[in-house]
Amino acid sequence: MSLIVRWSSQNYATMEPLRIGVIGHGNMGSSHTRGLDRGLILNAKLAAVCDIDPVKLEGVRAAYSVPTFSSHRELIDSKTCDAIVIATPHYDHPPIALDAFAAGLHVMSEKPAAVSVKAARNLNAEYEAKYKNLKFAIMFQQRAYTVWKKLRDVIAAGELGEIRRVTWIVTDWFRTWSYYGSGGWRATWAGEGGGVLINQCPHNLDLIQWITGMMPSRVTAVAHIAKTHPIEVEDEVNAILEYPNGATGHFVTSTGEAPGTNRLEIAGDRGKIIAEHGQITFHRTRESVTHVNQTSKASFPTMETWACSIPVANDPGKHHEQVMNAFVKSVREGTPLVAEGVEGVRGLELGNAMLMAGLTRTPVELPMDGDAFDNFIKELIAKYGGKKALAGSNAGAAEEMAGSYR
Repeated sequence: MSLIVRWSSQNYATMEPLRIGVIGHGNMGSSHTRGLDRGLILNAKLAAVCDIDPVKLEGVRAAYSVPTFSSHRELIDSKTCDAIVIATPHYDHPPIALDAFAAGLHVMSEKPAAVSVKAARNLNAEYEAKYKNLKFAIMFQQRAYTVWKKLRDVIAAGELGEIRRVTWIVTDWFRTWSYYGSGGWRATWAGEGGGVLINQCPHNLDLIQWITGMMPSRVTAVAHIAKTHPIEVEDEVNAILEYPNGATGHFVTSTGEAPGTNRLEIAGDRGKIIAEHGQITFHRTRESVTHVNQTSKASFPTMETWACSIPVANDPGKHHEQVMNAFVKSVREGTPLVAEGVEGVRGLELGNAMLMAGLTRTPVELPMDGDAFDNFIKELIAKYGGKKALAGSNAGAAEEMAGSYR
């Protein structure tokens, strides 16, 4: 039975806490465990923890007075929880979510929603058909950043006019060989499902479509496996996005570049907006670019442009907590989530398309063929699986894997 009840604000603060179980106790899972245990999430409590690693569970039992389980099904069947947080390796997110929904539990999933667009679509279809009475959220905490909320608001209000170009250079993901050697599932096709796109960039891929309100219809890209690290997955991607309205997008990312850049430019009919270093600058044209282009008698007109610093409210931080608090309140009162779980498919599809286009050097049309991408991942597992080299390995491993998928 769904635990969605409408309460007054006064009752909400004093009612019985929502019992939340954490499935997966790695870096993110342990962070959720600490937050719940310390009372950082209003009207919620840590109710159980699950991990397949017995050593991790021993640590949980030593630090917290909650039941522990070695499988997610055991936790779900224990009836100790009203909701769960999924913080496992990526491939496990959809099946755990579906098992939780079937048992009547609300779900907060860490990103990404899945590894493949087909898995995410299937999860969404099941949820929409059977479990809409339950809350399904995804941890896109960057949607809570004041700078991104403000930028989205400005664009949605039409201040920039029709979007003509979107360029995001996000190369400030520098990672070392030691980083990739820190976990057995990390940077593998079979364990993680990819590299920089599925690990570092899910937030950027979500934001680029959330802020603009647009999805491309075609993606072309160049991606590299093991360009700067001895790993079997991609560590650099350069993509071009083509939108139905004729706009063009660019997405550039890498884990081997330093110092990195994080700069988002959006050009439209009324100028250009730049978001960088937590600030937004609007180079606004006094007139419509289209109007001047079509009506001016001058061959080289100078567009009058105003450089405006768009005020962004102070960011209170604690973005994960904001998303979790919104999740709990949504369960109790039906209020909006920061990010609906079904929305996770959009950025994921962008990442899938960039990866497939980049490694095959073949454009990918959107909506993309989910079966084709699944077969593509299977080929990558067969081709590269087991070749991941840990930190300290000789450079020959990197040279062996370098280059594009062919």
